[in-house]
Amino acid sequence: MSNINDAENESRMLKGELYYAFTPSLIAQRRRCQLASNRFNEARLGDASRRTLLELWREINQDKTPLPPPGASEEEDDLLLRDEEYVEGPVKLDYGYNVRVGKGAFVNSNCTFINTLPITIGARTLIGPNCSFFSGSHPLDPFLRNGINGPEAGAPISIGEDCWFGGNAIVLPGVTIGRGATVGAGSVVTRDVEAFTVVAGNPARVIRRVVPEEKDPVVVRAEAEGKSA
Repeated sequence: MSNINDAENESRMLKGELYYAFTPSLIAQRRRCQLASNRFNEARLGDASRRTLLELWREINQDKTPLPPPGASEEEDDLLLRDEEYVEGPVKLDYGYNVRVGKGAFVNSNCTFINTLPITIGARTLIGPNCSFFSGSHPLDPFLRNGINGPEAGAPISIGEDCWFGGNAIVLPGVTIGRGATVGAGSVVTRDVEAFTVVAGNPARVIRRVVPEEKDPVVVRAEAEGKSA
């Protein structure tokens, strides 16, 4: 393994360059995420409140955005938190801190985020169970790859608003998925997906385009805010 220092190694990781994952610093970061994920996953099995689960999720991804002040009752509190992200457990992440799930988005159970680089999920997007998002990759040269002693790299994943992923879908590094796209169950997305298309297969290919019939929720919200101003 290279004698590269921690700061330079982590800088290379965040820039998508070759870096070494099995350094004490990065192992410790993954361990922090694992422990936080364990707390979240265990709470999902019990009767933890919606607020508690959100707080535990944000402990995983280190999102410091404040939640609305608590309501007078659990029912009122649930209503206040209605538009926050909703994540089912169990969930698996590497580092946690660069995964962002948008307002009103839903992540179903048993999803995996290899978040070497940022993975962003837009508002109101629905993620089916057992989906995987891999922003990390390895060299094809087996001798450079060299097991846990060799370098690896990655590329960010960006998912737009109002998307839908069927169960067991997989998204590979560097993919951008446009707003309103649907990814069929079991598909492997290897390249960018245009907005308002349906893709399916391995590798995923466009099988149809989508013409929305309902009004855009962004427009509806903007109109409502304009009327109340």
